Amino acid sequence: MAATSPFPLLSVLVALTWCGCERDVPRRPQPPPGASTGVETVLVPEKLTSIESGEVDALGKPLRVPCVSCHSLKEPARMPSGPEALQEFHRGLQFRHGELACTSCHQADAPQSLHLATGEPLPMVEVVTLCSQCHGPQARDFRAGAHGGMTGHWDLSRGGRTRNNCVSCHDPHAPKYAGALPVMPPRPPHPPPSTEGRPHE
Repeated sequence: MAATSPFPLLSVLVALTWCGCERDVPRRPQPPPGASTGVETVLVPEKLTSIESGEVDALGKPLRVPCVSCHSLKEPARMPSGPEALQEFHRGLQFRHGELACTSCHQADAPQSLHLATGEPLPMVEVVTLCSQCHGPQARDFRAGAHGGMTGHWDLSRGGRTRNNCVSCHDPHAPKYAGALPVMPPRPPHPPPSTEGRPHE
């Protein structure tokens, strides 16, 4: 049986030690933010302008069909009060969003656009403005960067950032997350003392 060389293991241990050497050394303070030169953008998810076709392309990616492919070919029907009234398209839509009706957010005669509570029309891509009307605490936290997540820089003087959209994470028709259980149950930080060999108390 050939002996294995200790060098690969030794090199990994040295690398781990070297990476952790400065862990407890305080970092130098960063310079204060300068003038904001970066731009903040909000994602426009594909689901706002297209729908899944149920087919996939040659790479296995789901094929989406732009909404205008169908909505430009026929006169839009009036928006129903609930999804159960949909007879041709979007059948099977699950709707669990409080006591709202379809027309609470969608314009009755223009299904590809939304409206504010005042009745003012709103483009479909402005869904963050729509959601902010009713979900005030989440909108406040979103503006502060504590809700929704983003990529890029907190300090816009260092570069831009891209924020998620409400519908990046939530289904607008059923926005509540389903309950979930942890993959593994919680464990106590220390195992209980062994009672083996001791008399029962």
